[in-house]
Amino acid sequence: MRTKTLKKNKINVVTLGCSKNVYDSEVLMGQLKANNKEVVHEGEGNIVVINTCGFIANAKEESVNTILDFVQKKEEGVVDKVFVTGCLSERYKPDLQKEIPNVDEYFGTTELPNLLKALGADYKHELIGERLTTTPKNYAYLKIAEGCDRPCSFCAIPLMRGKHKSTPIENLVIEAEKLAAKGVKELILIAQDLTYYGLDIYKKRNLAELLKELVKVDGIDWIRLHYAFPTGFPMDVLEVMRNEPKVCNYLDIPLQHISDSILKSMRRGTTQVKTTKLLQEFRAAVPEMAIRTTLIVGYPGETEEDYQTLKAWVEEMRFERLGCFTYSHEENTHAFSLVDDVPEEVKQQRASEIMEIQSQISWELNQEKIGQTLRCIIDRKEGQHFIGRTEFDSPDVDNEVLIDASKHYLKVGDFVNIKITEAADFDLYGDPAIA
Repeated sequence: MRTKTLKKNKINVVTLGCSKNVYDSEVLMGQLKANNKEVVHEGEGNIVVINTCGFIANAKEESVNTILDFVQKKEEGVVDKVFVTGCLSERYKPDLQKEIPNVDEYFGTTELPNLLKALGADYKHELIGERLTTTPKNYAYLKIAEGCDRPCSFCAIPLMRGKHKSTPIENLVIEAEKLAAKGVKELILIAQDLTYYGLDIYKKRNLAELLKELVKVDGIDWIRLHYAFPTGFPMDVLEVMRNEPKVCNYLDIPLQHISDSILKSMRRGTTQVKTTKLLQEFRAAVPEMAIRTTLIVGYPGETEEDYQTLKAWVEEMRFERLGCFTYSHEENTHAFSLVDDVPEEVKQQRASEIMEIQSQISWELNQEKIGQTLRCIIDRKEGQHFIGRTEFDSPDVDNEVLIDASKHYLKVGDFVNIKITEAADFDLYGDPAIA
């Protein structure tokens, strides 16, 4: 009679932070599965790997709290081992080892082989593009480069991710083909900086060439561009966007601010005049384009005049999509030497005002869509609605299209033409168009 069963380890991967971290977790899980390890994403497991974010104060706090929660579970015997990886671990490893010693081991952003070894697995070089995707089956992130060479004063990413390193086009095509074979229809291209893609390995900005190769992949219907830096943007990308139906008329271009004195202090390498001209060129080349941007308010030295300049510019530019964040004072960044002199309540007030302006702009732009028929991809069913997106919307951050599930049955992952019947600030409502 057997009195003892050997406990089978199950690895639970927990992801915090941005889509780049989601991608890294998926690569880790793909490697573990190839090593015949049982692995889940944010489920139940006796071994936990926390992929942390260390970008700004809120993200760091969430990461630390998550580590503490799992360390507590380890002390209670609910989990056996806790490993920590990702940006927070890269940036603050010695501090974390000292403050939270009950973690089994800490790993940085480039230590995947060592992390796998600690989990009893081998790093398999041949697994190009093999990932266990955690997103809904119809879309996936495609990370085209790692790290960043930009000198932005407020940003800690180069400290955590190192210098810019492009992934060769042929590897990305293989990865896209593997994703398409799994039923992925939309690729969301991500990097710390898409604009820089190819400069290191091809000696020129090569994003347009990459897009021309990716559109050839059967099964991929939409390709979306995230995180393009404004300075040095490769304008040939606009031609590909205009001519290739698979490349969404969508661009995420974080602009951060528009006051010249703030842009200079932020070391963004541009001015208000140059930025406005660039956006006008985008609109002229691809009139249908939805532009998403992110802004920072409360940067050191931001005067009321700087803020009013930004506010007026947001009203003038009428971005289709916009997010606004308060400045976070990060050690070891260039801006850390400046005095964080804008009070927290002023930062919050400014961010709220910008988002109020954007909410009105978004509502007005959405009203124009009533009566139009838009091609949508159906991401999920939630409550009484099927939730879809147009080509002008990225998952998790942008507008959604809601279709009444009590009246219509739709299949998740399908493209459907939806006639828009109502519009709110950020969401649209509609019914499947009758052919």
